[in-house]
Amino acid sequence: MEERSGHSRFARFAWFVLGYNILVILWGVFLRASKSGDGCGQHWLTCQGEVIPSAPQLKTIIEFSHRITSSLAGVFLIALLVWAVAIWYRNRTDVTGRVVKMSGVSLLFVIIEGILGAGLVLTGNTAENLTPERPFWMAAHLVNTLILLAFLTMTAWIASGGRRLNLRIPSTHRAVLAGGFVLILAVGISGSIAALSSMIFPSATLAEGLAKDFSPTSNALLKLRLVHPILSITVGVFLVFSTGWLKAKSGNNHAVARWSGILSLLVLAQVIFGAATLLMLAPIVMQLGHLFLADAIWISFVLFSLSFLESGSEIQIA
Repeated sequence: MEERSGHSRFARFAWFVLGYNILVILWGVFLRASKSGDGCGQHWLTCQGEVIPSAPQLKTIIEFSHRITSSLAGVFLIALLVWAVAIWYRNRTDVTGRVVKMSGVSLLFVIIEGILGAGLVLTGNTAENLTPERPFWMAAHLVNTLILLAFLTMTAWIASGGRRLNLRIPSTHRAVLAGGFVLILAVGISGSIAALSSMIFPSATLAEGLAKDFSPTSNALLKLRLVHPILSITVGVFLVFSTGWLKAKSGNNHAVARWSGILSLLVLAQVIFGAATLLMLAPIVMQLGHLFLADAIWISFVLFSLSFLESGSEIQIA
């Protein structure tokens, strides 16, 4: 009884760590959108050459607080891994072993996240500075963030009782799941480029923004901005129909059906929210909501995939 209680507490902590990292990500979006990324100058680990900035400006406070919250994310991941190892030593089962692995991989991606953040600062790819390399830095940061969220989700899911996955499913099913992950990553990358271009090349009206998108003299980032809404809608349709198809193949498994429904609702909400964000010229609060929904869609697809693979023995091959 006491052992089950300990596992339950660990599972709750794992979900907390996932939620906390989402908050850190949202604060990072506020940092970028408020053009505060250069608040500490091109200094890291220090801020403006100081361990604790004295007489800081508002953007310095925003940047420094982001570093603090990001560091706490690392501390929480270390605690998660240590706790997972302690549970594994007391009860060396397949489940506890998988939890240790997922916790360890999550910590690795938090470290990479910190390295990428430091790289952005040290190379001056912050605030309104635009270099040829910045879109690639942004894309790498975005992909690493989503992978981190995926492993944190898997850690919490396994700790909450998720069973071993059955990967021996038809190749078409594997292709649909893999395609979903790749396409969501592609939408995220296009979104990071669109957000960067809107921040560096702001427009006073929607008409002015569209004119910039189609102008032959505009920066290449502006010409790529239209890719995001087109790709988002296309991928959203794919996710709704593909998860519905896989739900049927799972024999309408309860967990699979639940996550398929949640994912469809989130996709619909994101399309509506994205359109509103575009029409309102992407104020910071709308950007925060847009990214939160994007993270929710990604996590929901991860949980849908885990539920589908968990029910692999029930999958109808025909």
